[in-house]
Amino acid sequence: MRSVETLVVGAGLAGLSTAYHLERFGRRDVLLVEKAGKVGGRASTEEKDGFLFDQTGHLLHLHDPYGRRLVARLLAGNLVRRERSAWIFSNKVFTRYPFQANTYGLPPRVVEDCVALFVKTKYRPVPLSTSASFEEWCLATFGEGICRHFMFPYNAKLWRARLSGLTTEWQGRFVPTPAAEEVLYGALRDQKKFFGYNSAFLYPARGGIQALADAFAQRVRNLRLNSPLERVDLERRVAHVGGLGEVRYENLVSTMALPFLLDRAVRLSGPVRKARAALRWRDVYNLNLGIGRAESSGRHWVYFPEERFAFYRAGFLTNFSKGMAPKGAASIYTEISRRPGEKADLARLERRILAGLRSCGLVRASDRVLAKQWNRMECAYVLYDRERTPAVKAIQEHLLRRGARSIGRWGAWKYSFMEESILDGKRCAEALAGRERRESAAQENGAELRPLR
Repeated sequence: MRSVETLVVGAGLAGLSTAYHLERFGRRDVLLVEKAGKVGGRASTEEKDGFLFDQTGHLLHLHDPYGRRLVARLLAGNLVRRERSAWIFSNKVFTRYPFQANTYGLPPRVVEDCVALFVKTKYRPVPLSTSASFEEWCLATFGEGICRHFMFPYNAKLWRARLSGLTTEWQGRFVPTPAAEEVLYGALRDQKKFFGYNSAFLYPARGGIQALADAFAQRVRNLRLNSPLERVDLERRVAHVGGLGEVRYENLVSTMALPFLLDRAVRLSGPVRKARAALRWRDVYNLNLGIGRAESSGRHWVYFPEERFAFYRAGFLTNFSKGMAPKGAASIYTEISRRPGEKADLARLERRILAGLRSCGLVRASDRVLAKQWNRMECAYVLYDRERTPAVKAIQEHLLRRGARSIGRWGAWKYSFMEESILDGKRCAEALAGRERRESAAQENGAELRPLR
């Protein structure tokens, strides 16, 4: 039986970051295992017929000073910066994102509905309790008009759940709340002010988002691909890994989806099994398309709140980087939400997607489709219902008492973005190595990043 100090499961960004930082902190007895034949997890890129396709849009929104420095060093010479060009298509017109601050250009009756009922919320505010639902928060924050024309249909399409059953724990930085004067100005003029955490982003100039995961992997000493976690005994601290057999560990760091980790654990207690049963999520089906025409609008992505469109969002990978497609071509990604186990007829969805893209003008009738690629992403979005937080708390406490940590977007069972996954890995490594954050940051500030293999 093989023994290691720390076994890290999953070579997505959180797992790669954990292994990388543990080694930087002097912990060399680290084994990183990954079920796929390449690193990156959801932040990976595939080549198809000359096109590079990510699993939907994966953009780097870097706000933490350490995160910015680390990514800049990892991708030195291979980063481009873009100012966001995000839009909404509804009522047969494109308007700027976010909807609540940019109703200019919509039919007058829609603008009037949105503005009048928004103003009403300011003059007659509705008090919210600490346990208010997402639906209640939206109504109190934006008014019935904005909710009716965008917030409710879009979020219902994404979450495929009653919005009255969702909490407000997730939206934080993800749902901009403009000031009253900004809402009013955005109804009268084409407001070009940026709102939200993602007003600008970075992206690799070459190689798609895979380039970031590959840069991490070059600096991890002990990485095994095609090695899935098959089962784990949390009490004995023994994992069975495909291709390796039994691995004894002192510390386990899992970045796989939290319910799937528990499904591989033997002898779980009744309360933990009950908590696992309370975890809910939504899958996403992603259709990537290669089009035989260059895209000229400059748009990065577009939200689609109306039910007549199968997808809730579509975007152009080639507007992130021209290197994502052959010269003179463009690539489009689309996203469709589904409940787990809900049937998805891919052939029918593909027809609906192409019809929708043509009806809004993102694809022309004359465009040739040169490449197609489907991705199914399980647990793409964690459902923040009333049961989520107490269930996750109980599970994480159970794991921690047994030397296990579950981190990252899917391991921690949360809604987050790539920088946060990288920092989750760093914080986990600091905790395991007994390092203070300020000490490790000081070490990294002057350190060079050299590939280890």
